[in-house]
Amino acid sequence: MQYETVIGLEIHSQLATESKMFCGCSTKFGARPNTNICPVCTGQPGVLPVINKKAIELAIKTAIALNCKIEPSSVFARKNYFYPDLPKDYQISQYELPLATKGYLNIEVDGKVKKIGITRVHLEEDAGKLVHVGAERIMGAEESLVDFNRTGVPLMEIVSEPDIRSPNEAAIFMETLANLLRYIEVTDAKMEEGSLRCDANLSIRPAGQKEFGTKTEVKNMNSFKAVEKALAAEEKRHAEVLDEGGKIVQETRFYDDIADKTTGMRSKEFAHDYRYFPEPDLVPIEPSRKWTEEIKRSLGELPEARKNRFMEKLKLPAYEATLLTSSKMAANFFEETLKLHNKPKIIANWMLGDLTAYLNEQKKMIDQIDFTPAQLAEILELIDKGTISGKIAKTVLVKVLETGKQVKDIIAESGMTQISDEGEMVKIVQEVIKNNPGPVEQYKGGKKGVIGFLVGQVMKASKGRANPGLANKLLTKELGS
Repeated sequence: MQYETVIGLEIHSQLATESKMFCGCSTKFGARPNTNICPVCTGQPGVLPVINKKAIELAIKTAIALNCKIEPSSVFARKNYFYPDLPKDYQISQYELPLATKGYLNIEVDGKVKKIGITRVHLEEDAGKLVHVGAERIMGAEESLVDFNRTGVPLMEIVSEPDIRSPNEAAIFMETLANLLRYIEVTDAKMEEGSLRCDANLSIRPAGQKEFGTKTEVKNMNSFKAVEKALAAEEKRHAEVLDEGGKIVQETRFYDDIADKTTGMRSKEFAHDYRYFPEPDLVPIEPSRKWTEEIKRSLGELPEARKNRFMEKLKLPAYEATLLTSSKMAANFFEETLKLHNKPKIIANWMLGDLTAYLNEQKKMIDQIDFTPAQLAEILELIDKGTISGKIAKTVLVKVLETGKQVKDIIAESGMTQISDEGEMVKIVQEVIKNNPGPVEQYKGGKKGVIGFLVGQVMKASKGRANPGLANKLLTKELGS
């Protein structure tokens, strides 16, 4: 039977605040276990939570970027459940009255734009972390230890509508959302560190059927690739169960990336299982219109609008414009270079080519290296003037990145200026003609394409310093054609 897949995502993002959601403890990742804790976040008797205003600001910023409606009043609630990493035996979250609702995010699938609805954006606190001794999971572990450092860290939950129709679309949605969240600087969105986490609800239904099938929730996906693989495995399992006449059970499942399959963890809870009720120790959030407008202005130009501007005004291809606007730092670097060297396509090629290759090798972002737009513009200007060749420029770029020295100093120290003096070039050309009698005879016999080989030999003999255009001209002249 032909099936249609229906996927909805619940994304939890740790917000970029210095302190926790309801207390002053640090949110810094990697601290020694149980050192970033206090009586408030560990739920000691008699303490009172206080809302982190910065967390609200970052959540509102996200909601605006996701085209959501900011609700005039939102309320925190207690989500009651019992687990060792939850010291209060309840989590402060939002339920019936979330911070923002009814938004959307555009993603690009196979060259076409698709709108994915956003059900809600709300705030909550994180739970602690269980460390299982003797096994990766609680099943099979000798014992489990609890680290409460993460308890109370501000989380923003973004819930999508069930508009996603394939595991690939889910991965694209996650990557697009992560890029947006990083761009507006509300989180670092590092899935490997847990600052961005994803739970996915998946169901399938016969093609053409309107009613949704029974959904399962899939957990343990710590990369965009893992999201796609996990959902593909669960999609396949659903189809196999239904094809064999079985029924899908609503449950939470764990993805095993080694076996590439999901396994059942527990039955899926319903909202009433958590016995939500309003948090009596916290007042409602009622952001003023003035504050919301200030936050909106602070966002500036968003990635999608910037991408479209790069395509329409600068005539960049969609692929290059998308890559340049996936990071705010990269987009800013590009535009600052453009002010100094007005050749957008050339700048994009260098940024997405040699510069990105270096960054990937060093596992760094563009703002983490000692290299400026002015330095890139200087290299490109030297190419245009004929001072250095494109090949030499690549070497200069790497040396500047590795040493932190100035472009002119690297060139002066290495003697890497391009040879454009005809007298000096003629000597090299004549030597190449003398040492390559075979190709020379082929050229004189009518195989004009051999000139490319001879130019290459001139470049080799000059250690890449020869002006290729001049080399071609002089070779043609010396060979009598």
